Amino acid sequence: MPVKISELIDEMDMQMDEYHTYLNKETNIIVTVSNEGLSIAEESDEGDDFSQYPDWQKQNIMEALDIIVNWDKYVELPDKYDINEYNIMENFCFSLDNEKIMNELLYAIRGRGAFRRFKDKVQRLGIQQQWDKFREETFKEIAIEWCEYNNIPYI
Repeated sequence: MPVKISELIDEMDMQMDEYHTYLNKETNIIVTVSNEGLSIAEESDEGDDFSQYPDWQKQNIMEALDIIVNWDKYVELPDKYDINEYNIMENFCFSLDNEKIMNELLYAIRGRGAFRRFKDKVQRLGIQQQWDKFREETFKEIAIEWCEYNNIPYI
């Protein structure tokens, strides 16, 4: 059963530093595990009892343990470094036909606070929909490239 590109995009868009997201290649189920869950799982065996943990954490540890034990059936989704949101913003700037707007946005993404300034500038310039479409298309391209690289069928 092919994985839905839209689901991959949603997961890629919601990633956090303290978590890793994987696709089970056999079931096409996307699993998100915490760094802590992975750390506990790495120090555990399959038969270990995790009853000292709350149910939500126990589930996370069990999923992490399955990833470690069955590594060959999982593949990690592109993370924020693979996606590189800054490059996406910069590419959007260069894709614009209006040189004045392009230069305003390029200036906005320089230095500390670039993401906030970019968001604010996109809003003020009235090009939010254009940015959202560009960003979504870029995420789609990344997801498709990732699927093809990992031989994962997709729709």
